Amino acid sequence: MLYTTLYMAARRTQIYLTAEQRKRLDERRRRDKRTLAELVREALDAYLADRSGEAASALDSTFGALPRLDVPNRNEWNRG
Repeated sequence: MLYTTLYMAARRTQIYLTAEQRKRLDERRRRDKRTLAELVREALDAYLADRSGEAASALDSTFGALPRLDVPNRNEWNRG
């Protein structure tokens, strides 16, 4: 497994989980036949992933989606 190789020199870290978090992780661990540590590391990697390109990608993919959208002139905005 990739995580086993990547994290051989990892530092031991202790965290506290709620009973519900632990229950759900244990269910997934059994279903996926993976260790708790693998699941936690994978979740952390996903959380810490660089997402700087996601906003630009979303804007690019929707550019021009409403070509006939009538946008009022800024002077016509109701600023009340």
